[in-house]
Amino acid sequence: MRPLPVGDHGLLVELDDAAAVEAFHAELLRRAAAGTLPAVREIVPAARTVLLDGLADPGRLAAELPGWDIPPATAGDRPAVEIPVRYDGPDLADVAALWDTTPEDVVRIHSGTEFHVAFCGFAPGFGYLTGLPESHHVPRRATPRTKVPVGSVALAGPYTGVYPRSSPGGWQLIGTSDVDLWDPDRDPAALFSPGTRVRFIPVSTESQEA
Repeated sequence: MRPLPVGDHGLLVELDDAAAVEAFHAELLRRAAAGTLPAVREIVPAARTVLLDGLADPGRLAAELPGWDIPPATAGDRPAVEIPVRYDGPDLADVAALWDTTPEDVVRIHSGTEFHVAFCGFAPGFGYLTGLPESHHVPRRATPRTKVPVGSVALAGPYTGVYPRSSPGGWQLIGTSDVDLWDPDRDPAALFSPGTRVRFIPVSTESQEA
């Protein structure tokens, strides 16, 4: 753990890996809920860092962090968000080849995994979901697409993501969902937030169009 000052009221904490980020973020939320964390305006996890902004005394918290006991993160008590998916993506066969298996097994493995949102970014509503073992991590496409359809379920590296809007992208597309991930008229607007548990539910084209 390496705390670095950011301006007068920010602290960027660098951590060893995604699991350490998840555990540290969960501990921050626990302490905030218990009233034992100094007042902070924002807590923003990323792939290997957590930013705390709006601290009155970032240096004091930085000095305290080495003494914290941070247990591994757990799944928590919130029910998992279920995302219906048509596993019809154009890269499904390519992912199957990378996994040395069949497209049917990709669907079984992916839908049989419980994911959680490690952090959010890229576009409003986009969550970086972890849960697949290292043996099922896949590279980005050698040539990115200029337009990925909204709702595309995709893989890249250790992450699964669902595109909340159409945009360029280089992830491997394995399916499509009609779930609205970002709705400004909803509270909260984002369906995903760090720590959210997620499961993907396979559906046929006919059942999702009904």
